[in-house]
Amino acid sequence: MCTGNCAKCLGGALIPLTVFGFLANILLFFPGGKVIDNNEHLSEEVWFFGGILGSGVLVLLPANLFLGLRESDCCRCCGSERCGNRFAMFASILFAVIGFLGAGYSFITSAFSIKKGPKCLMDNNEWGYPFHNGDYLSDKDLWSKCREPEHVISWNLTLFSILLIVAVMQMLLCAIQVVNGLLGTVCVDCQCCGCCRGYGRV
Repeated sequence: MCTGNCAKCLGGALIPLTVFGFLANILLFFPGGKVIDNNEHLSEEVWFFGGILGSGVLVLLPANLFLGLRESDCCRCCGSERCGNRFAMFASILFAVIGFLGAGYSFITSAFSIKKGPKCLMDNNEWGYPFHNGDYLSDKDLWSKCREPEHVISWNLTLFSILLIVAVMQMLLCAIQVVNGLLGTVCVDCQCCGCCRGYGRV
């Protein structure tokens, strides 16, 4: 598959992943599927916007660029509209790195939040983080430490896990585009001006 078409496929795959990231992050503002009265009762990691900023905006930018990439037309080099294919593929590498870092940011915040656990109303009638070092992941009996919001543990765990999986897939796709972009930059078939002269174009 040519590098341009490969980039388009990668861009097409990244778009729905960014949508999942957006939606998962938005739903985290409604713990247990309910509107919370005080925003201070939300887990801190929700405000890091891992799905909106990291897996969302910072991945959406390279995804749109990948979708717009075109293959070079060898006989239309030297001032033609497609002569910048090398530069476009090189630019896609830079944007892929940005997307990789954005997804990496979402991955780190999601992993940290899963280990830390959600913020909830504890038995002492105070809001805080009752879990330590992810102990609640292996012992479901500890979930009783959270009184409110209802089902907040499974809610946060599910959504942050989705963000974690989305981030991994996005990092993988962006890493593939880095390799694909390098191939498109170094191994592009167009001989540019030499080719154009062969067709009587200077």
